[in-house]
Amino acid sequence: MNSRDEETRIRIEEVFRLESRRAFAVLVRHFGDFDLAEDALQDAFRAALESWPQTGLPDRPLAWLVSTARHKALDVLRRRARTDALTPADEALLANDPTSDTPDLGTVGDEVLRLVFTCCHPALGTEAQIALTLREVCELTTEEIAKAFLVPAPTLAQRIVRAKAKIRDSKIPFEVPDPVDLPGRLDAVLRTVYLVFNEGYSASSGDDLIRHDLVDEAVRLGRLLADLLPEPEVLGLLALMLSARARRAARLSPDGDIVLLEDQDRSLWDTAAITEASNLVQEAIRTQGYAAYTVQAAISVVHSEAPTYGDTDWNEIVGLYDVLLHMEPSPIVELNRAVAVAMRTGPEASLGTVERLIESGGLAEYHFAHAFAADLYARSGQREKAAAAFHRAIGLAPLEAERRLLQRKLDAL
Repeated sequence: MNSRDEETRIRIEEVFRLESRRAFAVLVRHFGDFDLAEDALQDAFRAALESWPQTGLPDRPLAWLVSTARHKALDVLRRRARTDALTPADEALLANDPTSDTPDLGTVGDEVLRLVFTCCHPALGTEAQIALTLREVCELTTEEIAKAFLVPAPTLAQRIVRAKAKIRDSKIPFEVPDPVDLPGRLDAVLRTVYLVFNEGYSASSGDDLIRHDLVDEAVRLGRLLADLLPEPEVLGLLALMLSARARRAARLSPDGDIVLLEDQDRSLWDTAAITEASNLVQEAIRTQGYAAYTVQAAISVVHSEAPTYGDTDWNEIVGLYDVLLHMEPSPIVELNRAVAVAMRTGPEASLGTVERLIESGGLAEYHFAHAFAADLYARSGQREKAAAAFHRAIGLAPLEAERRLLQRKLDAL
């Protein structure tokens, strides 16, 4: 391969990296079929690899790819029509086959945003929304997604197939919702992005505590949404993810052991990301339309902006948890508030709350609740209760790194 061919190949790969999701989104909008769009786009890129080294890159590579893919998809429908009955929608596509080679590309933001909202449509279950978003928006492979969520690849593949069929058969529109419907639909999108982030930042099971690929993909989606739809809670969620991700370099020791917040080397934190998160929180709060994600982001920023653990403003954190508890009352939020109260006032101030949360059954199987109770017992001199709570937490912890941390604490008693 000569230098000119190599340069062309590199440019084609760059076009694919930068434009593939927009091209895919345009094709899905036109055909309403994820698989048909994906196969046609792959055929178009193969055609580009064959023709562009001889002809050079076209002036509008994206338009060339979409036009080529569209024609290839129509050829597939024509071949299919010879043996099978087409759906009315496919028949309409063939009957109204445009002669123009200048396809409607829309805008980058509109097309990708439509794709995100389609993948997160409420007609799909939460697991299907996550799988489809990671596959079609983030371009992770089925095997990568299955590994991340610890399900067999065939199971994950079937989940994606059913989600695509649901979108096609139910004629789910490929669009951003109207303003009146946007709040409810946006909630599903934000929940999906945050679930992806959480699974990457604190894996629910498996050997790796942090899945950096999932963390980064969630932040990328958050940035995309914030650029295209700067609603207060979109900004709040992006701030929350940025603030947490800023601390990830200090979360694990070189041996893979968990390093608690109070012991982390704060010089490893990403100060630029923390500043960006703080600015986003302030912007979201100024709009007066913020909710839980923004409050959680504000709590995270207070932690991140403290020069040392001892400088943490626990009084402000308790106040923010009071706001969050009013917005979204839950045992988890109440537990987290109890942690802040214990740091502000002392262990005795929170023991009763934690014991009640565990005994009531709400957090009886939650290992963090037992670990926190053990810390409170230890700090208040109740060593036997602390040991029992640590044993319970170790038995419930899903990750080996968490079990090692709890065992070290138990040994220290």
